[in-house]
Amino acid sequence: MAKKPLRILPHAIKHLTKEPATSKYPFEKAKVYPNFRGRIVFDSEKCIGCKMCMRVCPAKAIEIVISIEQPTPQTGPDGNPIPAKKKFDCIMNLDRCIYCAQCVDICPKKALKSSEDFELAQLDRKKLKLHYK
Repeated sequence: MAKKPLRILPHAIKHLTKEPATSKYPFEKAKVYPNFRGRIVFDSEKCIGCKMCMRVCPAKAIEIVISIEQPTPQTGPDGNPIPAKKKFDCIMNLDRCIYCAQCVDICPKKALKSSEDFELAQLDRKKLKLHYK
């Protein structure tokens, strides 16, 4: 049975007039959808140092450390010192992070958030280690 070579012609013409299914990404800005899990951002003012994010991270990409810059203790009206809230830093290893956002979900004080930043490729591996203060 001989195949008809022109039977594909209507199908080819139909696809020539359709919109492309791909995006024009570096030339046009990529659309970021709601709940996109991009680079993790840390807010040290909210962090209480519970280290739940470290425990839940499957890639061990997060390290919570006590900050070198601690606030000075205040004195109360009776002259006794009031202890200041400890300040914590976050060291995020983006080369290990799998962007699962389990750390964002588990944080009781919402000190970690997912950003819309997804262009994270680097030639220098040292730039993939972020120290949030």
